[in-house]
Formats: sequence, structure tokens, C-alpha cells
Amino acid sequence: MSSGINKEAIGEFLAGVKDGLPLQLAVFPFGIVFGMVGLDAGLTPLQTFFMSSILFGGASQIVFTQLYATGTPFTILVTTVSAVNLRHLLYGFVMSEYLRHLPLNWRIVLGYLLTDEAFAISYLRFTQQHSSDTMHHHLLGSGLILWSCWQTSTVIGIIAGPTIPDSFQLEFAVPLTFIAVVIPSLTHFPKIFASLSSGCAALIFQFLPFNLWLIIAAFCGIIAGTASSYLINEGDKKTEEKQ
Repeated sequence: MSSGINKEAIGEFLAGVKDGLPLQLAVFPFGIVFGMVGLDAGLTPLQTFFMSSILFGGASQIVFTQLYATGTPFTILVTTVSAVNLRHLLYGFVMSEYLRHLPLNWRIVLGYLLTDEAFAISYLRFTQQHSSDTMHHHLLGSGLILWSCWQTSTVIGIIAGPTIPDSFQLEFAVPLTFIAVVIPSLTHFPKIFASLSSGCAALIFQFLPFNLWLIIAAFCGIIAGTASSYLINEGDKKTEEKQ
């Protein structure tokens, strides 16, 4: 019995790695960009590397280094980075439905690995495929492959970054990745409505400081998707009652 469970866990882990691999095409240039930005901001190569392994926040790392470079007061710096990372609370809230039964040590590790890309990939696995006792290994696989590529690309950015011309526009690969992840999942009206609502909110609230537009857009998408799904379900119930 235990052998079967172990095989299933390994299969989930490898599936997470496989599903996450295509996204690393964008993670790599983004990590290289951070390695370059860290050095430009005045951080040492060691500080830049450890920020990728300790903070491990992608966009928040870029924000941190930019604020650090301009001599921003510590309180504002921490507040801003925390605001950018608030989206991870949303990820954790959504994933808690599937992970709350796990021991604390598992939840700590998976919480650390729960980044944007890992969430997008593993959430599709959790919601669109059969549930199992070992499916959390999928998130472990998708999270670890991203973590490994992020650390490696940061090192490349630190070492080779100064020789890479700005005309390459490596950071543009990041939004393209999320477009590639989101578009195929927009198969029902509530999802489409949620996506459009969050996109409009992001454009409307771009002027807000501390990247608060990101949090507002996320909440607008959640509210729009939940409300439209509820209205559709209620409409279906009334139709069935009339029949």
C-alpha cells in the first residue's frame, strides 16, 4: 500500500515539474533582470543572491531593490514590499481548501514555494483533475522547479548581467507568461468576467501608490467571478423549477 502511495506522490511531483517547465522560459530572463538590478541598486552579489532565496518574491524583489537604491526609509520600504506581496495571501486563502489537512511542516514548505507561476499551474491541477491524497506533491514539484530556475537565473544575472544589452528587453517575458497561463483557462463566463473586471480595475487604479492597484484588481476579479457564478447558478435553479 505504501509503495503505491509513494509512486503516486512521485508521479504528482514529476507532473508538477513537467507542468512548470514551460513557464521557466519567462522566469529565467526575469531572474537575470533581478540579478542585474540588484547590483545596480548597490547590493553585493551575495546580498542579491540571498534575497532571491530568502524573499523569493519576484516583483517584490525588484521593488525592494529600487526603493533601496533611492534611500527610501525602512518603514516605507517594508510597507511597500508587503503591499506588493499581499497577493500571496489570496493564493494561500484559495489553496488552503486543498492543503489545510497537511501537517504544519508541509504547509510551511508549500507556503514558501507558493509563487505566482506555481499557484497558476497547481491550481489548475487541483481544480480540473481528480482529487487525491498526494496531489500536494504537484505544488511541491511546480514550486521547486521555479525556485531552482529563479536561483540559477539570479546567479547568471549577477555574473553575466553587465554584458547583456538593454535592447533585449528581458523583463517583457514576464507578462507574456501570465497571458499564456490565463487565456486557456477562460472557458466559462464567470472566469471571463472575473478576468475582464480585474483587468479594468488594474487600469483604473494604476495611479495608487505602493502597487495597491494589484490587490484591488485581484479583489475585483474575485467578487465579479463569485457574483456572476452565483447569478448563473440561481438562474439555472429557477429554470429547473419551472420545468
